[in-house]
Amino acid sequence: MENSLSWQDFEKIDLRVGTIIDVNDFPNARKPAYQLTIDFGKEMGLKKSSAQITKLYGKKDLIGKQIVAVVNFPKKQIGNFMSECLVLGSVGTDNDIVLLSSDRKVENGLPIG
Repeated sequence: MENSLSWQDFEKIDLRVGTIIDVNDFPNARKPAYQLTIDFGKEMGLKKSSAQITKLYGKKDLIGKQIVAVVNFPKKQIGNFMSECLVLGSVGTDNDIVLLSSDRKVENGLPIG
């Protein structure tokens, strides 16, 4: 595979489980998106993210949902919003995004490995 990562490259990615605690519309985004506040536990605290997940998820459906995110990317300015982590999901043929999550409730902030 031409774009293969080494194990050392993979170990640099900090993947964590967090719980969405707040969801707001993001009218300034170029594509429909929500502004999420995610609880990553005592050690990491709260982080914000922009997510283009409006096709499959309503705001009420997201509150309390545990997701998987990359938490060690640099912050990214998106319009008037500062995104602090990257929420992960699989992308379907119609660009519908299905969030990655734990199949059981776990402690916020647990690393994925």
